[in-house]
Amino acid sequence: MKRRYVIAAAVLFFIFIIFMWGPSGFFYKTSEPDYCNSCHVMNLQYEAWFLGGLHRNIKCVDCHLPNNNIINYTIWKGIDGMKDLLLFHSGVYSEDIGISFHGKKVLRENCKRCHEGMLTSIDTADRDCWSCHRKVSHRFPSAIEMSLK
Repeated sequence: MKRRYVIAAAVLFFIFIIFMWGPSGFFYKTSEPDYCNSCHVMNLQYEAWFLGGLHRNIKCVDCHLPNNNIINYTIWKGIDGMKDLLLFHSGVYSEDIGISFHGKKVLRENCKRCHEGMLTSIDTADRDCWSCHRKVSHRFPSAIEMSLK
């Protein structure tokens, strides 16, 4: 049991070293929406973001990773990236990809961080921003979805 933890820690450390000091620009390249779409079953979500225009000027990681500090950002980028990589290449991802509880929490905090000036008169305690702002949920109306397939 102890040996597994040592091996897992060594593998994670090796991945961290490659990630931080590996190919030039790797850290930044993996933050681009095109990169996110290249490994995911995210074509419809990417198209909705690309064509939607609401948040077109920001990257996936601006919403989907914690942006409260660089350490938290880097740790969760590694965790989420490895999880997504493993799930995608193992074929576990379903076609209708969703967001985890942790992902919703991060998303909600990032919405509040970017739009804090607008939220002074809105009670956001038990609400998800996307329950009212449906256009930011990466979903097209079904007729558009069918025409893109």
